[in-house]
Amino acid sequence: MSSDPQTTLRRTDLFDLPGIGRFLRWRHARTVLQIPLLAGAALMVFDGLAGPQLAPKNLATVLTWVHYRGLVVLALVVAGNLFCMACPFMLVRNVMRRFRTPARIWPRRLRSKWLAAGLLGLMLFAYELFDLWAQPAWTAWLILLYFSGALLVDASFRGASFCKYLCPLGQFNFVASLNSPLQVTIRSPQTCSECQTKDCIKGRPGQRGCELWLFQPGKVGNMDCTFCLDCTHACPYENVGISGRLPASELWADPVRSGIGRFSRRPDLAALVAVFTFGALLNAFAMVSPVYVLEEWLARQLNTESEILVLALLFLVGLGVIPLGLLGLTGWLSRRWARAGSRSSLVAWITQHAYALVPLGFGIWLAHYAFHFLTGFWTFVPVLQSFVSDMAGVPLLGAPRWELGPLVPPGWLNPLELGLLGLGWFGSLLVAYRLSSRDGEEATKDGPPVWGAFLPWAVLLSLLLAAAIWLMGQPMEMRGTLFAG
Repeated sequence: MSSDPQTTLRRTDLFDLPGIGRFLRWRHARTVLQIPLLAGAALMVFDGLAGPQLAPKNLATVLTWVHYRGLVVLALVVAGNLFCMACPFMLVRNVMRRFRTPARIWPRRLRSKWLAAGLLGLMLFAYELFDLWAQPAWTAWLILLYFSGALLVDASFRGASFCKYLCPLGQFNFVASLNSPLQVTIRSPQTCSECQTKDCIKGRPGQRGCELWLFQPGKVGNMDCTFCLDCTHACPYENVGISGRLPASELWADPVRSGIGRFSRRPDLAALVAVFTFGALLNAFAMVSPVYVLEEWLARQLNTESEILVLALLFLVGLGVIPLGLLGLTGWLSRRWARAGSRSSLVAWITQHAYALVPLGFGIWLAHYAFHFLTGFWTFVPVLQSFVSDMAGVPLLGAPRWELGPLVPPGWLNPLELGLLGLGWFGSLLVAYRLSSRDGEEATKDGPPVWGAFLPWAVLLSLLLAAAIWLMGQPMEMRGTLFAG
């Protein structure tokens, strides 16, 4: 099988499917998807600010922290970056741009993922510090902050700068979508080679091109792709589609990618991957009882009652010290055993191989969010019943059924979580081996043994898997539902 993710599993193209293909080619398809999410966001903000401040009985907390997160990861594993495709923040921004056209270009020094990786870590930190799952009003203000941020940045800078360089949710989706089975890609390379206008990137009258600067003939995979389909609508030859591909296959290929460059030369992108993966473990750890024992111990050692200080130290270690230590040691051993000292620096070696973390990191997020989603799936019914009753003054949808909750029997959850973790671990092992094999192919005849480069990464991935299994085996807070303990 070809290792080129652009040609892998090209047999499937959603644009060839009856109904679906016609809808996706419609230039207003994205708007149709955005309007319900915008209406939902408006309801969540209203209920979050004006409704009951008990989290399990408020639309803001239930829909955000139980349903939104679960639906996002399920969409990513089944199809792709569908949330960014239907992002309501961009709908408001597009309306704003009818009255104001930004002229500035995003600063060159900030055209990386360093700031985005920091903002993703900061969002995870704020989630714990402010107990957002239990605070409807704070959740509502977070939604408003997102709308304001998107409007402020994209009112000042051309393109989709907020999406590409800042949005923590977008960065999460970009990394996770590397595991997705679909990608936006060209249908015929020859058609692109004969094109003179390059409308997919430049746009044409009445239709903009790609605002994330991903030139379709040079685009590889899903990184930085919001599935907005602007390139599709701008192409006059209908030469851009949504094709099937082998999930995670772009992780072991290292071509020059339009708008991104080579993965192996992007330590900022590798850092984002590390935050994504270790953040999955830290987010789960913050929901199990051992974390409270650790926080109490840290408070005694620091002689402080400051929650922010203890939590900041916990995040500094969990997202900084531990990832740097483990990746540094693993990279050093792998580089040494592969006898690659003269060919690559340690930082470059770690950058090349860090992408093996992605499938396992996504598996941890998927197992964690699936747990909350499945245990609290039906909670939206009584919350919606209560909301309508409060608004109308009569129970139009019936009396709230607060007893509703799980979608599946509790006995199914642990095997499901273990299965998702196992799939993520296997995918990461495959990526690590392919990356090590690529190192062997690029070396001289006396070059690095594949197993020497692979084994340290296999050990690291197995340790992370063991940590994830231990975490998922702990009693976990069922945040945002009436079953929270």
